[in-house]
Amino acid sequence: MAPELDQLRAADRLLLGSVRHCALPGTAILLLSTTGALTGLALPAVLGRTLDLLLSGRPATAWLTACAALTCLLVVVDALDGVLTGTTNARSTVWFRRRLLGHVLAAGPRCTDRVPPGDVVARLVGNAAHAGGAPATLAGTLAAVVTPVGGLVALALVDLWTAGAFLVGMPLLALLLKAFVRASGDSVARYQDSQGEIAARLVEAVGGARTIAAAGTARRERARVLEPLAALSAQGYRMWRVQGRSTAQAAVLVPLLQIAVLTVAGTRLAAGELSVGGLLAAARYAALATGIGMLVGRLSGLVRSRGAARRLAGLLAVPATAHGDAELAPGDGTLELRGVTVAHGGRTILDGLDLTVPGGTSLALVGRSGSGKSTVAAVAGRLADPDAGTVTLDGVPLRELPRDVLRRAVGQAFERPALLGATIGGTIAFGPGEPDAATVREAARTACADDFVRRLPHGYDTPCAEAPLSGGEAQRLGLARAFAHPGRLLILDDATSSLDTVTELRVAEALTRQAGVRTRLIIAHRASTAARADRVAWVHEGRIRAVGPHARLWEQWEDYRAVFTGTDDTPEDRGRS
Repeated sequence: MAPELDQLRAADRLLLGSVRHCALPGTAILLLSTTGALTGLALPAVLGRTLDLLLSGRPATAWLTACAALTCLLVVVDALDGVLTGTTNARSTVWFRRRLLGHVLAAGPRCTDRVPPGDVVARLVGNAAHAGGAPATLAGTLAAVVTPVGGLVALALVDLWTAGAFLVGMPLLALLLKAFVRASGDSVARYQDSQGEIAARLVEAVGGARTIAAAGTARRERARVLEPLAALSAQGYRMWRVQGRSTAQAAVLVPLLQIAVLTVAGTRLAAGELSVGGLLAAARYAALATGIGMLVGRLSGLVRSRGAARRLAGLLAVPATAHGDAELAPGDGTLELRGVTVAHGGRTILDGLDLTVPGGTSLALVGRSGSGKSTVAAVAGRLADPDAGTVTLDGVPLRELPRDVLRRAVGQAFERPALLGATIGGTIAFGPGEPDAATVREAARTACADDFVRRLPHGYDTPCAEAPLSGGEAQRLGLARAFAHPGRLLILDDATSSLDTVTELRVAEALTRQAGVRTRLIIAHRASTAARADRVAWVHEGRIRAVGPHARLWEQWEDYRAVFTGTDDTPEDRGRS
């Protein structure tokens, strides 16, 4: 229960932030809505007075003009309120999306480790739009209270007995609203969670479309994606039942209250204590006072906004990567990991790992799948922080470096690089700093990408969407991007796995030419890649089992050779068999 309360408090703080951001237009909406409510409250009294004058045969031109003016004012106010509400909703939604997107990008991979990418998108798109309606809805709700309260006060001014008849039913209306808020809040939260789950599964399915087609499992995958649809449907029906029940209860209670007010007003009219105009005003004010039942719709909007904000607050709860302000003095790019421990999902991935990569040298990380190689690369480039231990570059902990300094000092390339630039040239230039065209082309040549880029329709200016690329070509662009942003440390996370042997050899030769200039940490799955490195660090079950030249490890360790041959002949495994 405590985590839920914490989430709701965080959601309320987030909504309060959006209200402050939209304080000016929100205040304008409040003033417009209040003006409309007051105009609506004034109209029955003016109509009643006009009716009395007409029935008595006295001149009523001024009062008829006032009726027309009040009606026109209502139309203008409603139109302005509609325009301002729309723009405020858009402005608030943009505020939510900017804040959330900035935080998601600042949190980095740890965000999608906790929340599936599809659910992140659902929150940034759908939930942000629902939460964005909070400032305008809140302002409108506050103004909407003026109508029933003002109607009740005006009813009392017209005749106290009619107001007393109305007050008898007020506790029932209050209970109706309280029950609605409680029931709809839970159903909205569950409905939005189901939407996020479907979105997460859909993104997974779209990303694996080729695998699904090749396996012929489209129907099975469709069933998996839509499995939460039953829960979504149930909560959707529950939401409509709650709202329908509340509306039906209000539809029964409101006419009864109005009939009670009219009965008392009619009795007072028959007794000569109320005029015909007073009866008309009392009937109108009774209708306005029972408008408290119409608050159900506005409260429904606030409930949806709060439920959406709860999901957005869940993203903000993922801590962003904090950076320091330390200076990185000139150095050769020596990388050190000391006592690094990383755990995830109850499993220890790295267990007190120690590793040193001397500046200007290359180190290949070798190990079986799941041994922790990619995690070593992640903490070395500070895409993740260890749960314990320190990672330093030239003696400075990575945690203490400013973001820009860190990203200029450490370059990275991945197995599946994301092509984030608008054009192919922009993709290579994407990153800290703005390399010029000559640097971009030189980086492409180093990564063996220049030839195929020049064959594209517009060369380096070809939009990424118009350049279908093979896996190897995408990897070469990723490598080119890393080469275009020289730093002290280059981390290749299986970034050559899709290259053919000749291309990989040429890239390896380019990396060798950087000896003494740039430190290179390379995740290696091929024996040839490991052999070209100055040294190899053999990662086994989250620890460094051995460090040395590939040739020596190959000669001395049968288990090391098994990493590349795929045979499972470690002593532990042989003992189990």
